[in-house]
Amino acid sequence: MRLTAALLSALLIASSAAAGNFGAERARQRLQQLTSKQRVSTKTPAFEASERIPRSFTSGPQFLNANTTKFAVNGSAIPEVDFDIGESYAGSLPISSSPSEQSNLFFWFFPSTNPAASKEIVIWLNGGPGCSSLSGLLQENGPILWQAGTYKPVQNPWGWNTLTNMIWVEQPVGTGFTTGPITAKSEEDVASQFNGFWKNFVDTFGLHGYKVYIAGESYAGLYCPYIASAMLNANDKSYFDLSGLMIYDPVISEFAIQEEIPTVQFVDYWRGLFPFNDTFRASLHARDKKCGYSAYIEEYLVYPPKGFQPGETELPGYNDLDCQYILWDVSEAARRLNPCFNVYQVASTCPLPWDVLGFPGSTMWTPDGANVYFNRADVKNTIHAPSDINWSVCNEREVFPYGDNSESSIRSVIPHVIDTTQNVIIAHGALDMVLFANGTLLSIQNMTWGGKLGFQNKPTQPFYVPSSNMWASPMSMAAEGVFGTVITERGLTYVGVALSGHMVPQYAPSAAYRQLEFLLGRVNCVNCTVPFTTDRPASSQSEQPLGEGIAP
Repeated sequence: MRLTAALLSALLIASSAAAGNFGAERARQRLQQLTSKQRVSTKTPAFEASERIPRSFTSGPQFLNANTTKFAVNGSAIPEVDFDIGESYAGSLPISSSPSEQSNLFFWFFPSTNPAASKEIVIWLNGGPGCSSLSGLLQENGPILWQAGTYKPVQNPWGWNTLTNMIWVEQPVGTGFTTGPITAKSEEDVASQFNGFWKNFVDTFGLHGYKVYIAGESYAGLYCPYIASAMLNANDKSYFDLSGLMIYDPVISEFAIQEEIPTVQFVDYWRGLFPFNDTFRASLHARDKKCGYSAYIEEYLVYPPKGFQPGETELPGYNDLDCQYILWDVSEAARRLNPCFNVYQVASTCPLPWDVLGFPGSTMWTPDGANVYFNRADVKNTIHAPSDINWSVCNEREVFPYGDNSESSIRSVIPHVIDTTQNVIIAHGALDMVLFANGTLLSIQNMTWGGKLGFQNKPTQPFYVPSSNMWASPMSMAAEGVFGTVITERGLTYVGVALSGHMVPQYAPSAAYRQLEFLLGRVNCVNCTVPFTTDRPASSQSEQPLGEGIAP
C-alpha cells in the first residue's frame, strides 16, 4: 500500500521531533515510508559444478546426530527444486535456555563441503526490519537461486555455502516463521535474544570453538553490528568467536545523512535514469540549494574529514518538510515516467516480473493463481516450519511495536567490532536509492575507529571481480572485471559496487562472492587479479593495468 501524503507528513513530523539516541527508530520509520508496498489485484559452462567446487574427502552427513535429526532436511525433496541441495537442517530454536521460553527464531543451516570451511560459520541476516532471511537464501546467496522473472530454481554457483558453513536466520521475533511474543525495544534486546538462540544452536550442532562471521544488509546494518559487539563482550570464544563483519547498503546513521542529503546529487549522477523535465529538475536544484544539501556534501565528504559533522537536530533540512520531501518527490516523479520504478535498483523498467516471494521490485504482488513459495504447505513441511504461520517476505506486523530506541551503529558498536577484529567490510550498491552510497560514505567519515576519524584517503582503488568458469546457467550469469571502488584503512574496508542495487549478493553475486572470500581470509586483496578460490581450474585474469575504481 502506498502511504498517503497526509500519513507521510504525519510520520515525517513525528520523526523530525525525535531527538537523542533515536537514530535507529528514525531510520526504521523512513525505510518503511520509502519502501511502502504498492499492492496490485549464453555462456556454455566449461566445467560441471562438481569440478568447480572443491569437495572434502569425508562422505556422509557432517552434522547428523541424535540432537539434529529432527531438523534434517531431505535435500532431494525440496518442492520445485529438481536437484539435490545436499545436507541441510532447518527449524526453530528458543532465544534462551529457560524451560519456559516461548520465543523461537527460525533457521536454515547449510554445512559446506569446502575443505577450507573447517571450524567456521557465517550468519546471514536480512533487514526490514521484519524481512525474512529466507529471501536472502532463495534470491541472493543461498544454494538455491530463484530470482524474480525466472522460470525455475537453479543451483547457485555463487552460493556462499560453496565457501563456508552458512546459516540464514529469521529474526527478530515477529519475522517470518519466528514464534512467540514480540518484546524487543532496542538493538541491545535483539542482540541478547539472538545470542541466546545462538548458544542453543551451537550446543545442538556441536559448533563450539567455531569462528563466527556475521553478514547482512539494509536494516541489518543495525542488527549485525549490535549482535557482533555483544558477542565480543561475552568474552566466550567457545560460543562467540566473532572474527569478522560484513554489511551491505546498511542503515548505520541518521536518515537525513543516508536518505535525504545525497538525493539531488544522485539524480544528477544518474541523469539518464531520471529524465525529468527542465522545470522539475530546476525545482529540485533550488530546493537542494535552499536546504544546503549539496553544500553539506562538499564540506563533509572529504578525505581526511575536516571534523565531526553536526548533530542530528543541526543537520540541514531538519524539521523542514520541503527538504524532507525531496526523496519522496523524486521517487514519485520517477514512477510517473517509469511505472515499474524500483527504489532498490533504479535502472529497472517494466514489465514487472513475477516473483515467487511475492515482492518484485518495490511492489508487493502475486498473480492470480500463484502462491508465495515459503507460504506453501509442502514447503513448510519440508523445512519443519510452523504450519499455522502466514509467511510473507516482509511482515506487516511490527517487530518493534515500542520503537527501536538505539543509537546509530557508527557511534560505538561498529568501531568496537573494527578495533577488535580488524576485519569489517561495508559495501554499497551504486544504483540503490533506498540508502545512498554517498550517504554511507558520509556516515563513515563521521565515525571514529583506530584512533582516527573517517578514511584518511579517498576511495580510488579498483575493486576487481575475477573472470571464471563458475556459472553454469544463463540464470546465474555474473559480472567480471573492474566492478567498483575499494579502500581499506585500520581494519575497515569500503567497497562501492558498480551496477548493483540495494541487495548486492542479488544484483552482483560474483562481487559479493569475492568480498566473502576476503572476509574469510581466503584472499588478501580485492583490488588484485587473484582468481576465485573455487574456480577449478583457475581462469586466466587480466594482465592490463586496472586503473582506478568506477563506483561511488
